[in-house]
Amino acid sequence: MMSLGIVLALNHLYDNWTIAGTMSTAYVLALSCVTPLYARLFDRLGQARVGRVALAVQVVAMLAFACGALVRVPIPALFALAILMGLTQFSFGALVRTRWAYALRGERDGEALLNTAYAMEAAIDEVVFILGPILAAWLATSVHPVSQLFVPTAACGIGGAVFFSLRSTQPPVVVQSVEVAPAAGGTRATVRAGDGTVRAPEGAKADELALAQLRRPGGRPRSALLYAGVVPLLAVFVVFNMSFTSFDVSITAMMKAMGLEPFLGLQLAMLAVGSCIGAVVFGSRRPAGSHWRHMVVFLVLLAVGYVLFRVTMDNLLLLGAVEILAGLCVSPLFTTGNLIVRQIVPAESLTEGLSWVSTAGTVGTSIGSSLAGVVLDATGPHVGMLLPALTTACAVPLALLGWGLARRRR
Repeated sequence: MMSLGIVLALNHLYDNWTIAGTMSTAYVLALSCVTPLYARLFDRLGQARVGRVALAVQVVAMLAFACGALVRVPIPALFALAILMGLTQFSFGALVRTRWAYALRGERDGEALLNTAYAMEAAIDEVVFILGPILAAWLATSVHPVSQLFVPTAACGIGGAVFFSLRSTQPPVVVQSVEVAPAAGGTRATVRAGDGTVRAPEGAKADELALAQLRRPGGRPRSALLYAGVVPLLAVFVVFNMSFTSFDVSITAMMKAMGLEPFLGLQLAMLAVGSCIGAVVFGSRRPAGSHWRHMVVFLVLLAVGYVLFRVTMDNLLLLGAVEILAGLCVSPLFTTGNLIVRQIVPAESLTEGLSWVSTAGTVGTSIGSSLAGVVLDATGPHVGMLLPALTTACAVPLALLGWGLARRRR
């Protein structure tokens, strides 16, 4: 609601799509810069310990931006508040999915259960994406152009407080354990850490290696970015997530021109309805084969769906039906991406890895929002509606590259 709320509020206040899209981009880019840093803190120090402090700062920053927009502070000051608000954001979704991985540890058929859990989370996300745009558009058009910014602030504060109070599902801090096991005669030692086993040379050098390892207790887990396959996956998420906000902004401009803006949220929700159905279906199955292969198939199908958006955009009922069909691929894409990270990244860096997926998505949505704003001001909604298909099509070769690297690694 917050990123869409920024676009709606700024366009209503200043009647300029470029300013609205650029400010939403500034907010999301600031968010994307710090989300992995928060995730590393969550992995190293624990969710509740970090989250309570971060949540309090986040709510204050969100209130400051909403109040600033309400009193119409100067545009540069509002940009500064948007960036500040973005710098306080962290990924609740990554925290939730990390908790699922912890809760299902050691379960029989745990991988299939995790697929179902992640798909269920994607379905819940889509319920939010169904209700959020409807509520944001209704508040912006029927109550006040800025009122929709206060609802996610309240939801974040209340929901976040409840989330961090749930201690039984909170995973413990995972550190890399270090043991020194001297061999017979004391001539050889083995240092075992969370990332493997190192055998030292004989004699004094073994002692030196053991001492060097022990001087950094717990070790320092590798960044999630250093694991093979993570970077191509993030590139896929950056590119294909550009499609969502470019579609949102384009359909917003089209419906405003048609005088149907009060129905904007309902139109946007159709894509989320399809995604929610897709999450339920995908989560009830046990898909065989590579997760990368599934991702390529879903990207191709989604790109075809976006082409049909452009064809049917002048008939809103037909467009809504096509949105539902194309949306069937959206949640499975996100679920598949999270499962790939779960396969690649070890437990001590899992929250960071999942947060990087969220960050890549927010970077993509911010670029899509800004790009769509510029295209709309220069041309119009019909050209803007071509952007979702183009960006999703560009993500397909990136996914093929990631799939190829994964097969080569195996």
